Amino acid sequence: MNLRVRATMSVIGALLLLPVLGGTARSTAAGEIVEASPTTVYLAPGKLLKVPVKAWHLRYRSTSATGAANVVSGTLLVPRTPYLLGRRPIAGYAVGSHGMGDQCAPSNAMAKGTEAELAIMSLMLLKGWAVAVTDYEGLGTPGDHTYMAGISQGHAVLDSIRAATRVGEANLSEDAPVVVMGYSQGGSGAAWAAQLQPSYAPELRLKGVAAGGVPADLQAVADNLDGTSDFGLAAAAGLGLDAAYPELSLASYLTPEGAALFAGARDDCVAELRSALAGRRLSELTTTDVMHRPDWRARLQENRLGGTAPRVPMFLYHAKGDEIIPYGVGGTLRKEYCARGVRVLWTGLPAGSHVVGAVEGGPLAVAWLAGRVLGLPVVTNC
Repeated sequence: MNLRVRATMSVIGALLLLPVLGGTARSTAAGEIVEASPTTVYLAPGKLLKVPVKAWHLRYRSTSATGAANVVSGTLLVPRTPYLLGRRPIAGYAVGSHGMGDQCAPSNAMAKGTEAELAIMSLMLLKGWAVAVTDYEGLGTPGDHTYMAGISQGHAVLDSIRAATRVGEANLSEDAPVVVMGYSQGGSGAAWAAQLQPSYAPELRLKGVAAGGVPADLQAVADNLDGTSDFGLAAAAGLGLDAAYPELSLASYLTPEGAALFAGARDDCVAELRSALAGRRLSELTTTDVMHRPDWRARLQENRLGGTAPRVPMFLYHAKGDEIIPYGVGGTLRKEYCARGVRVLWTGLPAGSHVVGAVEGGPLAVAWLAGRVLGLPVVTNC
């Protein structure tokens, strides 16, 4: 075979391979669908009060806190009625703390009628928006849940929106206006999505992010929870960071009692976490001051919000009587975002507890997001 024929055959071979190679690359990209199965969601236990939407349980590709490819699960909800104001908006909804075991995942709760946050999601569905709800890394998929690992959570939120546009029967556009909302753990996920979007998912037409009760500084939150009835949430965050960053080696610093309690917590939902670890202190369960080890301090700082400015308007809200995430933690995030030029609207809620803050702030957040979808002027109070 002469050189010209050989070269021609090489070019033809390369061209024939392009679709195969291109397909392989696309199939492993963040936001790609691994599986999309039709499902049904309910508002009340016992599978009562079926939510009248089209719904899919998703498994989609995302990225861990350290940049490794992973697979995350979630649920996509789409109203059955047509959207008449252009492309149907997509809301990325980041749920609050559910727990550590797969059975705690919001996808499971929605299928059983036990997902309390469906009340807030319903406000979005009534506006005609599609709602993409991530379960986060390791909650509904193999591996430990990386609870409170902010970068992982932000990726999972953004990739749930990407995945939503790839469900053919949902008929959602990649050019759809996008908003993100979350409270508590979800407030962290939403804020991290806002910070990461310009570099991680710049193609998304993000219009605004509402984040409430945000645990922006994990060290400050852990200090606040130590010895309280909610210490289990701090313990779960330790487990979540350890899962995200295995070099932290949490197990090597636990006492025998601590090892037993933390092992049990790996599969607990929030109620069990709170009851099993109520009133405990980290110092009782560890052999060293874990939170002040250089490796832990570095990862805690890495997961502290406020160091990067989101490019979209932010609605931040926090209960003045929040007993879990101190009001000052939210106020500091506001100051840091404002100092970086972020367009922030801050609302201090009169609520006397963390949970009531979610109830009071949720409708305000949805109304503010509606303004972003409609392109109304942005009001700030930095």
